[in-house]
Amino acid sequence: MKIFLDTANIDEIRKGVEWGLVDGVTTNPSLMERAGVKDFAAAAKEILKVTPGPVSLEVVATDFSGMMKQAEKIAALGPNAVVKIPMTLDGLAAIKKLRERSIPVNCTLVFSPIQALFAAKSGAEYVSPFVGRLDDIAEDGMTLIEQIKTIFVNYDIQTKILVASVRNPVHVVRSALIGADIVTLPFDVLKKLPQHPKTDEGLARFLEDWNKIFPGGRFPL
Repeated sequence: MKIFLDTANIDEIRKGVEWGLVDGVTTNPSLMERAGVKDFAAAAKEILKVTPGPVSLEVVATDFSGMMKQAEKIAALGPNAVVKIPMTLDGLAAIKKLRERSIPVNCTLVFSPIQALFAAKSGAEYVSPFVGRLDDIAEDGMTLIEQIKTIFVNYDIQTKILVASVRNPVHVVRSALIGADIVTLPFDVLKKLPQHPKTDEGLARFLEDWNKIFPGGRFPL
């Protein structure tokens, strides 16, 4: 399972790449605003340059013609640019046309299995179900991932399941157990994933014992 960072903060992306944990990035208008982006093109190009894998950049048009025009401009920003298209009827038409032009698409704002199936049938390379937002309304977002996975396996669908709106490490673990292709997560969740209190406890004990043998923590080699 690949790990994407859900952010437009270039410092977070650089740190995640430096740790060797980030395979790609997803962004949206809200994340751009949160990161204080004023020049979309400049910010997008910098993110594309720093990120070793795909970067999803979202259109803001809601009509077919507008989506197509914005998608072509996004695709021209770099070879690892992926166009984010919302799950609407015009969006599905745009996905189909972009697929014909070999422009990769991430279909976003997916909240049901049939939406995911339609996105795949239209030619989306990625489908992004939002699990955290379903949890917010007392639904189990991860059940949606299980349903999509079952449908895609049933029909040998190659569209990648990109789990979005991830809120905690449990979402990540359950995504991996289900067999999702990708999870995209905020920087604070990324930092939590390698941590465990027993790891910290064990390390502290090892260092304490080492200092008993070599005061000051001197390494004898």
